[in-house]
Amino acid sequence: MKRAMWIFLLLLVVILASFLVVTQYHWVFRKDVAGEILEVERVTTSTAVVGVTIPSQSFSFAVAIRTKKDGEIMTASSEDRQWAVAKKGMCVEATVDPYPPWNLDKAGTFYNARLLKLKDCAGGQSASAPIQQAEPQVAPQPAPQSAATPGGTPAQ
Repeated sequence: MKRAMWIFLLLLVVILASFLVVTQYHWVFRKDVAGEILEVERVTTSTAVVGVTIPSQSFSFAVAIRTKKDGEIMTASSEDRQWAVAKKGMCVEATVDPYPPWNLDKAGTFYNARLLKLKDCAGGQSASAPIQQAEPQVAPQPAPQSAATPGGTPAQ
């Protein structure tokens, strides 16, 4: 009887954990991204062009971020209105949710990019730009004097 109860509890835990992973996959496997914004584009569909705008589509964005860690470019879609103020070249901290592997059309891609922090990149330079070093200043040299020729006229 005691062994059957332990098996039942173990089975219950496995079922509960599986249920949480399946229903909350995007939350369980969420990724944090920190890097430079390469592009932020507002996505407009043909319905928005005609004049019939669906509210969620009017704030739909495509986001590309180059990560600081390994230079990977993460792309994601978003309906977060905060992306409207983000500009190319700014540094950002965001989270992205992966589509689950059983969603075969979108598996391996990301959505729901949430903007957490937005700032200018350190030193006013983008994270991907090489660091510019100041060139050493060289004192100007005086121009050479023209030598006079034996006839008394300057040489040309």
